[in-house]
Amino acid sequence: MTTAGKGDAIDIRNLRVWFGEGAARNVAVKGVNLAVVEGQSFGLVGESGSGKSTVLRAIAGLVESWDGAISVAGESLHPRGRSKQFYKTVQMVFQDPYASLHPRHTVDRVLGETLQLHGFSDIDARITRLLDSVGLGKGFRFRYPHQLSGGQRQRVAIARALAPEPRILLLDEPTSALDVSVQAEILNLLSDLRTDMGLTYLMVSHDLGVVGHMCGQVAVMQQGEIVEELGVAEMRKLEANHPYTQHLLASSLGAIR
Repeated sequence: MTTAGKGDAIDIRNLRVWFGEGAARNVAVKGVNLAVVEGQSFGLVGESGSGKSTVLRAIAGLVESWDGAISVAGESLHPRGRSKQFYKTVQMVFQDPYASLHPRHTVDRVLGETLQLHGFSDIDARITRLLDSVGLGKGFRFRYPHQLSGGQRQRVAIARALAPEPRILLLDEPTSALDVSVQAEILNLLSDLRTDMGLTYLMVSHDLGVVGHMCGQVAVMQQGEIVEELGVAEMRKLEANHPYTQHLLASSLGAIR
């Protein structure tokens, strides 16, 4: 497998991901090449079923049926298993914050168990700092997920992802399950965290407005393939070459300008 080029936090070469075997095999990702520079916020966009979330899941180790090469922070990954260091370096924020949090665990337990798992000792102080970093005060510490709003739950999920002090966050539609009024707050929080902590983001979204707000570079996926890569400045000027990208831009004119 290849190793990442200098300055690349994520380097993907000829990635194929499939589900099922034999005649039932469905190839969901077909020969994807992608490089995310350290400190960059990179967007993967496309309609539902285009394969964009599957790319994230392959990186995170949630899908084992893939071939090609994935390198993250210089570590070449394999389809089965991830090193302990990988999970300190890379964390994922999922689409549905309620589904990703244990319903019978308090915020304190969610964060405390994550910190213990990664070998931290000053748990109490770290929980306080994590809650502060995502805009939740200590009053939220002993609440259960059902006692939180959708935006508050996603803030807890982001705090949990930050607990191991990662360098890279994989963001899978992190605001699509939230009310429109709350989406901007979470996106602004993520932008501030990236600036303050020097994080690298690979963000999946079907919403070009979200990607335009968060990312500097965008890859467009259709039917498992990347059909075009362009900068957000080009996207806002509608400077796309591929017909599918042009279609996405035309249907999102108000959101990206």
